[in-house]
Amino acid sequence: MRSMQKTSARLLALLSLLQTHRDWSGDDLAGRLGITPRTVRRDIDRLRELGYPVRATKGPSGGYRLDAGAHLPPLLFDDGQAVALALALRSAATDETIGEDAARALVAVRQVMPSRLRRRIDTLRVTAVRPPGAGSASPVGTQILAELGRVIHAREELRFDYGDDDGGAAGVSGAAGVSRAAGAVGRPRRVQPHHLVTWRGRWYLVAWDLDRDDWRTFRADRIRPRTPTGPRFTPRELPGEDVAAFVAGRFRGTDGSTTDWPCRGEVVLGLPAEAVAPFARDGIVEELGPDRCRLTLGSWSWTGLATTIGHFDADIQVIGPPELTGAFAELAARYAAAAAGRIQVSPGSTPAP
Repeated sequence: MRSMQKTSARLLALLSLLQTHRDWSGDDLAGRLGITPRTVRRDIDRLRELGYPVRATKGPSGGYRLDAGAHLPPLLFDDGQAVALALALRSAATDETIGEDAARALVAVRQVMPSRLRRRIDTLRVTAVRPPGAGSASPVGTQILAELGRVIHAREELRFDYGDDDGGAAGVSGAAGVSRAAGAVGRPRRVQPHHLVTWRGRWYLVAWDLDRDDWRTFRADRIRPRTPTGPRFTPRELPGEDVAAFVAGRFRGTDGSTTDWPCRGEVVLGLPAEAVAPFARDGIVEELGPDRCRLTLGSWSWTGLATTIGHFDADIQVIGPPELTGAFAELAARYAAAAAGRIQVSPGSTPAP
């Protein structure tokens, strides 16, 4: 009886290693389990008899991989994996898109957990906190995400209507290359879809817009796919060849080839560094003394950068570049005109009647 329990425990440990979805050599498995390669081969045969599709590969020591089968075999998780899975599902349950499916999956996983793990899982409480002022996105729906994932994998062109939150079909491109709803009905968009990403709680489709001959980023909750899909295509290379850097760059107003802000300046503020650092976003704060610090910060425009720095209630000394000095001068004239009740006319603009 004890020998049978030892064999069963060894089989479970072997199955746990195989489920990591990597190729294991017979010698590696033997070393991890403390058994001989011959015993590994016998245990592999036992797993196959139980319905687990273990594929063997040729080589000096032989290799093994657990393939996907026609039927889903019982999954095996150690304690750490089970807790991580439950925590991930509980976090995902707060998501507006997949929350319901994640909650149902968590219930199913919890039911098969041993009592000691259920107690640990039940103590986990996750609350989603939206940033102040964040808008509420329409639920995307898992079917839309699955279809977008399918056409990306199949490399098929996609046609879709692009609407606003109320379902209107239209879209224009903003300065950052992010397509935004315009409220007027337009023709369907034709794109070559490349990546499905999340950014600050929303899902986006990164695609090459065939009509605009440029990269675009579309909010997934505004996409209404049309059928049939278009022909297959050869994927283009993203600027920078990194989707994370591309998306971050686009939302910062660049072409996506860099994650840096298009405008970056340096000032000295009449405030201690500890008072500036919590509000400096991704800027760099250097202490210069008890009541002075250097701030290096970026923004999508020079005027936007000057305005952001002006939020600090302190004396400001511009270190550079000259474009930032010019932006402060323009804002100073604009604010002075506003204080005097006048309308400040920028070069090339027309005053309101």
